Amino acid sequence: MNDNGRWLLKLIEQNPSISQNELSKLTGLSRSTIAGYISTFMKQGQIIGRAYVLPKKNGVVSIGGANIDRKHQIEKELHLGTSNPAKTYFSTGGVARNIAENIGRMGISNSLISVVGNDHEGKWLLEETIPYVDIEHITTVPNASTGAYSAVLNKEGEMVIALADMDIYDEVDIEFVKRKWGMISSAQMVFLDTNFSKEVIQYVLSRCKEEMIPVTVAPVSAPKCEKLPRNLSGISWLIANKEEVEALVGMKMTKQADFFKAAEQLTQRGVERVVITRGEEGGFFYSKEGTSSILLPPRIKVVDVTGAGDALVAGVIFGHINGLNPIDAVGMGLACSCITLQSNETVSKEMSKETLQEAFKMYKEGVNDGKVD
Repeated sequence: MNDNGRWLLKLIEQNPSISQNELSKLTGLSRSTIAGYISTFMKQGQIIGRAYVLPKKNGVVSIGGANIDRKHQIEKELHLGTSNPAKTYFSTGGVARNIAENIGRMGISNSLISVVGNDHEGKWLLEETIPYVDIEHITTVPNASTGAYSAVLNKEGEMVIALADMDIYDEVDIEFVKRKWGMISSAQMVFLDTNFSKEVIQYVLSRCKEEMIPVTVAPVSAPKCEKLPRNLSGISWLIANKEEVEALVGMKMTKQADFFKAAEQLTQRGVERVVITRGEEGGFFYSKEGTSSILLPPRIKVVDVTGAGDALVAGVIFGHINGLNPIDAVGMGLACSCITLQSNETVSKEMSKETLQEAFKMYKEGVNDGKVD
């Protein structure tokens, strides 16, 4: 959007009933030019209807994966090349979907933009998601299989290997996103994972930056980091694990100083705030202003690590939307992940605004007692 477009939107925001003739007099632009801008604004969802009503900012829009999760936890020591006794768990999944459900369970209105197959798994996924998320913008693709993620966990609950069948996401292109933009533009925050194509990711980031919509990004996996552009400006929060950050910056992180250097590189590429998760060691926070912090979660018994990273992202978004300072927003994320770590579910059924606030209170008490840095 150019300067004239921004000026026109500002005038319309100040007076939604203003006429095109009045806009022409105030800006010096011809009436036909004004009409062209108005038509474009309506197509893009910047204004609604002939009265030039601007859409209200409304919760979170998550863009990305909606999968089926299959988790197989080994009961004893893992032995390769042979059968291992295990317990199998079947649940909803997908990074964007998980984050959307967590956010919904926290009481924040939110929508999910994704695709599922016209199969039993897709129908079940929608049924499980609808109590917490607006699924109107999830598209069912005929003759396609719903995305599936299968993880093998050791007896401690740590992931050994994971397999992903995500071919369905090739169905999402820029035109698909453009058709959803009226809803996206009304978000307080957009969450974006890297399940869709590089072109789609670039389009969402560029347009959100242009329209000043805050964006939180989680890369999903180290191989999918290559979908992110070199220029990361417009990203309010980048939340990634150690392996993903190593892939993004092209360096191994073996000591504490490496985390600082990697995060600094990411802010130099445009990210406002970086969170690097480190499993049981917690996380590392860095902002473009140079603020940094080592964050360790309270000590808990881990049942299953799957979904903990998604919960952390949801907690950070919750904290950000509710006006917490960045350090406390990350603390809210760590508290959220602790709830999930104590559950076999990818999204804990115990997740709620109340349980999150209680977990955050315990986290803060741990900080004050010196248990958490």
